[in-house]
Amino acid sequence: MKLRQLIVVLLLLGGFWYVTTHLQPGSLSHFSLFNTSSASSTLHLTEAEAAPVCDAQEQNGIDIYKRVLPSVVNITSTTLVFDFFYGVVPQQGQGSGFILDRAGHILTNFHVVQGANRGIEVTLSNKAKYKATVVNVDKVRDLALLQINAPNLQPVTLADSAKLQVGQRVYAIGNPFGLSGTMTQGIISAIRPIQNANGALINNAIQTDAAINPGNSGGPLLNSSGQVIGINTMIASNGADQNSGIGFAIPINTAKAVLADFARYGRVRRPSLGIRSFAIGPDLAQQMGLAANYGVLIQSVVPGGAAQRAGLRGGNQEAYIGNTPVMLGGDLIVAIDGQQVTDPQDISDIMDQHEAGDAVSVTFFRGQRRMTVRLVLGEAMDTSS
Repeated sequence: MKLRQLIVVLLLLGGFWYVTTHLQPGSLSHFSLFNTSSASSTLHLTEAEAAPVCDAQEQNGIDIYKRVLPSVVNITSTTLVFDFFYGVVPQQGQGSGFILDRAGHILTNFHVVQGANRGIEVTLSNKAKYKATVVNVDKVRDLALLQINAPNLQPVTLADSAKLQVGQRVYAIGNPFGLSGTMTQGIISAIRPIQNANGALINNAIQTDAAINPGNSGGPLLNSSGQVIGINTMIASNGADQNSGIGFAIPINTAKAVLADFARYGRVRRPSLGIRSFAIGPDLAQQMGLAANYGVLIQSVVPGGAAQRAGLRGGNQEAYIGNTPVMLGGDLIVAIDGQQVTDPQDISDIMDQHEAGDAVSVTFFRGQRRMTVRLVLGEAMDTSS
């Protein structure tokens, strides 16, 4: 045998001896690039391995969407208007709403259906369309109750919005820009009073960074249990962007109170002192020589209202504070039921804790004399507290 062939044979025998003496049984598969068992397990994934992985929070959002979507509706309202040539032109508006019960009652914003003189159409998540009738509205709180006649409706579950906290996760489902079945998520950014488009105050409005755009109005804002905590109603915009990450919802407890009045009285009965008032701060109080450096000065009392019946007095001397006309000489309210009153907002907050017909104690100054009177709240007028 030639020397070169002998060297090759010795190398082969040496390699065989190393493998058989140093490697454990079964370990050869780790060195094989063509192991058939390994290739088979790579190419034939099990169903569990192939499915997308969701964490618990993501899965909860998916479950909420599937459960609540059938309860969310798209609302289209048609209004006939006159064009420049006095021709009749139909205009359509869109919004959202949600089903309250199997009788077909739907809650939405008043501005979604305002002026709809040609009919309102509701589209369910299954694309079925129904004509809707307006049962009742609360223009001040921007709420409207509709009804459709449809089978197999799936109502939402209402939460208690008094228990909300800043930072908790929320979900909005609606039809932004007509894109039906859209869900966004965020957190509660703040709970604060705001003025709606009508200039009316909404106490404890829910501020959220969940994306809310035109078409979301009237749709539900949900908690992590899929319960309705608010009605999406408006966004804050700088004029350039429709959505700036600041949306607002009417708290569902406010809507509950409105719905209860609809059912019991056929209208909303908001409590009122029956006054028109003006906030007084320390500087004005000093200039006017008032007995307290805070409170609301009664400008006038509503004829037949609670304040007039209790003997409270409005102003009798006209004056101007800057360019604002005010009436001086009226009673200065400083507390109601022991709660300090510094401006009309405080009165509104206190009224939200009561119903028309409730009795409250009003503490006020008449001149330098401190007085307290008990009165029975009447029903609010659009221009009174």
